Amino acid sequence: MTVPDSASAPSAPSTVAHSPTKGGSMVEFYQLCRELFTTSLVLAAIAFGAVWLIYGLNTALNYLLGAGASLIYLRLLARSVERLGNGHKKLLKTQLLVVVVVIILAARWQELHIIPVFLGFLTYKAAILVYMFRTVLPSP
Repeated sequence: MTVPDSASAPSAPSTVAHSPTKGGSMVEFYQLCRELFTTSLVLAAIAFGAVWLIYGLNTALNYLLGAGASLIYLRLLARSVERLGNGHKKLLKTQLLVVVVVIILAARWQELHIIPVFLGFLTYKAAILVYMFRTVLPSP
């Protein structure tokens, strides 16, 4: 069975679109990943501009380093969760290596500041909150 696109879906309710098949759930998973990644990019761009205006370019670049690490982390996490759907039994911990390396780099390198890098890394969490509020709150 295939899941029809929303643009070509019939106006009558379809049991195919709501069936709990593996393909349908993976389509939803990929849509969620794409939406979280896009939201993270948009939030990072907005925050980068705001930090640049308020604190300067050096701090904004520190934030951008953390935001970039957050996008890598989000991608690795999605890949690990995707493997769960393919029969693997546990999550891999390699994505945690990203945050550890970035924080150690920020601590060791004198031009980098830990706080903006860490806050940049938390950009993916902000994207998750935006998604949650968008789905929980009623739309007009």
